[in-house]
Amino acid sequence: MKMYTFSETFRGFVRSPLLVALAAWCAGALTGCSSEDERVRVLVYSPHGKEMLGAYEDLFEARRPDVDIAWIDMGGQDAYDRIRTERQNPQASVWWGGDGMTFDRAAREGLLDPYEPSWAGEAPAYAAGAGNAWYGTFLTPEVIMYNTRSLAMTGEAPPQDWDDLLDEQWHDRIIVRYPLASSTMRTIFGAMILRQSDVEAGYAWLARLDRNVETYAADPTQLYLKLAREEGDVTLWNMPDTYIQSQNGYPFGYIAPAAGTPVLTDGIALVAGGPQPALARAFYEFVTSDSALVDQAHRFYRIPVRNTLADTELPEWMTGVDIEPMEMDWERLSREGPEWMQYWDENIKGRGPAWLADRGLE
Repeated sequence: MKMYTFSETFRGFVRSPLLVALAAWCAGALTGCSSEDERVRVLVYSPHGKEMLGAYEDLFEARRPDVDIAWIDMGGQDAYDRIRTERQNPQASVWWGGDGMTFDRAAREGLLDPYEPSWAGEAPAYAAGAGNAWYGTFLTPEVIMYNTRSLAMTGEAPPQDWDDLLDEQWHDRIIVRYPLASSTMRTIFGAMILRQSDVEAGYAWLARLDRNVETYAADPTQLYLKLAREEGDVTLWNMPDTYIQSQNGYPFGYIAPAAGTPVLTDGIALVAGGPQPALARAFYEFVTSDSALVDQAHRFYRIPVRNTLADTELPEWMTGVDIEPMEMDWERLSREGPEWMQYWDENIKGRGPAWLADRGLE
């Protein structure tokens, strides 16, 4: 099996309104309520994590002191669900992060305002939504993440491939981010179904994985804490966040599965009818500029989709790492994935052994 490098394959605390209001009230109480924040607020929904979101809040506000960039860090699926719920009264202006399938679905439902960024001509065809509804920013490979410290203590090697996660060796040692709220986990679970002979065999794979799962974490922060505390040793996650959390002091490493891995196209879009559309477009352009992509690659391990950046501008690991991309039927995953996840949630989650036993499966 030929291995490909990224160059070869792909180059061709939340700032919530309540906290803001409380801070403003406290400041006013100390000064006789003599001043208020007169900046224009732009709200961003994103799964990109507090480190990257906080950094780009500061960078944009330094350029535009009249603007207050507020953000809510949530899973890509959660962002879609929230935008859909708020469609009659949009709160966010920018949706920054999530898989292309979910952006396509949002576009079909009229949840996105079309926008053609200044660099649109540099975007690969697969990373551009119909009618300029959304554009791809990053490539996100999914990997097996593990606690390097706990496995070093036991002398064990981490799982080398997806099917290794089903081995009895990992019983009650796997922690999984609750998939229904996460674009990353929906993609991984969907890929595991697609690589089987049929959907029922895919469900059986997920049931065998459930048999080894210690717990399902509600959000990424809980996932990182539980893995670092050695409540489990292994999880399924994405490569950029593994790098970021290891830099934050967590004992995390990753394995790129030998049989291949799904690689998400991460997107950005404007929320239909969102407040301050001109400022939303300015923020969109700012965080997707060439200089921003280079910075995000070096500081936050984000792999740019656009092929116009020179390898010399990117981190060495990014241009040399070996990944075997998994062939994916993205259209089918987009069409049938929500039904698969609903079935998993209602029938398999926490009931994997019983589900298998009912069907005479091991």
